[in-house]
Amino acid sequence: MTKHSKSPRVTDRAPTLSEATRVWGRIGILSFGGPAAQIALMHREIVEERSWLTEKQFMNALSFCMLLPGPEAMQLATFAGWRLHGITGGLIAGLLFVVPGACVILALASIYAAFGDVPLVNALFLGVKAAVVIIVVEALLRVAKKALVSTGHWVIAALAFVGIFVLDLPYPLIIAFAAAYGFLVADKAIETTIGEPAKLQPASKTASTLAVWSFIWLAPLVLLIALAPDSLLAALGIFFSKLAVVTFGGAYAVLAYMAQEVVGLRGWLTAQEMMDGLGLAETTPGPLILVTQFVGFIAAEKQLGYGAAVAASIVTLWATFAPCFLWIFVGAPYIDWLGTRPKLKGALDAITAAVVGVILNLSLWFGLHVFFGEVSNVESKWISTWVPTLDTLDWRPLVLAAVAAIMLLFLHRGVLLTLAICATGGIFLSAL
Repeated sequence: MTKHSKSPRVTDRAPTLSEATRVWGRIGILSFGGPAAQIALMHREIVEERSWLTEKQFMNALSFCMLLPGPEAMQLATFAGWRLHGITGGLIAGLLFVVPGACVILALASIYAAFGDVPLVNALFLGVKAAVVIIVVEALLRVAKKALVSTGHWVIAALAFVGIFVLDLPYPLIIAFAAAYGFLVADKAIETTIGEPAKLQPASKTASTLAVWSFIWLAPLVLLIALAPDSLLAALGIFFSKLAVVTFGGAYAVLAYMAQEVVGLRGWLTAQEMMDGLGLAETTPGPLILVTQFVGFIAAEKQLGYGAAVAASIVTLWATFAPCFLWIFVGAPYIDWLGTRPKLKGALDAITAAVVGVILNLSLWFGLHVFFGEVSNVESKWISTWVPTLDTLDWRPLVLAAVAAIMLLFLHRGVLLTLAICATGGIFLSAL
């Protein structure tokens, strides 16, 4: 593989850095709906419409990012930026994926801290959430079409969905089983489709990248802890740094653990504040894990005031997302190589098939919480699943979702126009 400072082009004319920056900014502003919708948006923008990455490169990178701790969609954007323009491109793509949503969360958290619940914001997000449900469904259809290329892959996707939605199995366990199956059943026939083996970069280059980005991530946090070891900011930095390392499976996989810690053990937020923060993060652009920013802001604002809350937002954002650049810049040069190893290629393909089941789980989970006012987790000896209370069905998001479905799935209108119409419809229907 070539050095990442000069990545290979996948089109006849690679985009300039300014052209790519405009697209990364567009993706960052429109990245509503959690990882499923965000991955679909990126696929549409950089694979289908612009061919900046091939289908194979995109799916190999997605499989790799699903193995990492942290927000896989943000890491996928960082990889795509790195692939086109090296470290600079990766930083621009990753930051533009996070910063717009972080600015929105900061503004909404400020309003929330000052005034509490805001009816106009709720009405606006009613339409956004309804549109997001259809965006996620579109994502599911797109990814499934590309990833499920054999009967075995369909079976893996189905089992992954049952495992995570019905049996509540740990996400890493599901991915491990899929990878093991794909590794074991891969055979020589795969070699006819994977091309020539990619070259590995020197181990010294990997080691230097690891050292540099580990320092960039940890040095500010170590300095903060050294200067104010007993402060709330230091406690937030330590807690969310640990969280960034163990968040396998994306934001949904870690929400229960985070809620238990910040509500039950540390008392930083109430249960209602935690749910409100999740609602804000679900309906704003950017990774769902931006809920960590809301947690840090509200915890500091309650104890220390607005200035400290802004500082806490910066600390939580750094602790959450700085490691993502480390994982990608260290691992990205090996993604192509992984895709040219028959056994490892089989494992990656199986992981991608399992991801389809995970996206279906996210789609159903999100849809239930949008269309029903009350959704309960029903548990028995073997089963743990989400069941809605039928008489809490809300007709308004159903109408708005139908509008979004017509625009996206049948008329093939843009995401921005669909979100704008549904948000306006949310305000109108709420006024009724």
